[in-house]
Amino acid sequence: MTPLGREIAETIAQDGPITVERYMALCLGHPSHGYYATRDPFGASGDFVTAPEITQMFGELIGLWCAEVWRRMGEPARVALIELGPGRGTLMADALRAARAVPGFRDALDVTLVETSPTLRQIQQENLAATGVPLRWALTIEEALGARPILLLANEFFDALPIRQFVRTEAGWRERMVGLIDGALAFGLAAEPPADLRLPSRPIGFVLELNPQGVAIAARIGAHLAAHGGAALALDYGEAYSAGDTLQAMRRHGFVDPLAEPGEADLTAQVDFGALARAGRAAGAAPMALLPQADLLERLGLHARAAQLARNATPAQTDAIAAAVRRLTDRSASGMGALFKAFAIGHPALGPLPGFEPDGDSR
Repeated sequence: MTPLGREIAETIAQDGPITVERYMALCLGHPSHGYYATRDPFGASGDFVTAPEITQMFGELIGLWCAEVWRRMGEPARVALIELGPGRGTLMADALRAARAVPGFRDALDVTLVETSPTLRQIQQENLAATGVPLRWALTIEEALGARPILLLANEFFDALPIRQFVRTEAGWRERMVGLIDGALAFGLAAEPPADLRLPSRPIGFVLELNPQGVAIAARIGAHLAAHGGAALALDYGEAYSAGDTLQAMRRHGFVDPLAEPGEADLTAQVDFGALARAGRAAGAAPMALLPQADLLERLGLHARAAQLARNATPAQTDAIAAAVRRLTDRSASGMGALFKAFAIGHPALGPLPGFEPDGDSR
């Protein structure tokens, strides 16, 4: 068992089972043994690859999306560009490079990266040093916001926030817990129904996932957009509803048992984008209709940018560009183009954001 696994097992033996939410929080964010606190997990040598690491085109298109929103905002003299969970800083570096094409935009930016991992902060500082744009780091969204219009980005951020899981049994809803069986970590169910929630009617055996942190963050972003202006764009894997049991662990580009190696594998769950939209709308902002990632990238000009890069590329580089486009826009059931979604929300006065249509759901 890993050092964190032993610590969790000792806590359970002393105090009883813990929620899935607490288990995920410890695995990902423990200050000494947490997954993100101790490593760079990105790329071929890590555990998974994100879209910005596949091709520069991804970050470039996102940067131009931000510039177009800024233009529609009336080109304010100062605007905060905030990224949540910026990984290695690759997306931000590509976005800022593309932003040079829009006169005045980079000069208007106050760039803040919200990052809790000391390891990743150091990598971001190194990778963004050449941008020439002043940067600052924050530990929380609240610290990053201030009282100003914002352009906020979140790529594969919400899927890593700890979730709660509930199972519909013959006796009603029970929260899924992590306990011990013969000294090993194991899933189980709470003995009593949740006292703090009223959950919907579902068939017996259904697993409902809630993301309290994600909903709270969406509400905070929505309130800020309504009060100060701007827009937010999130790209992540998920659906417009809670899709059942989606908790998974990944290590070395393969799936592993979520309980097998606490702190050594990435834990994620699909994002319930409908819940984020409802939270943002209730706070006064205007969510857009959810899009497959492939649709947004193509609407923003992915194929035109690929053709532009290929004009001065070697044959090998041309093949790599084409392969990246195929990977980002793969609409098969497990392909990034369909599995990943684009979610945007903005100040109501902005109307439809670039590449999106308004969300007609009034709930």
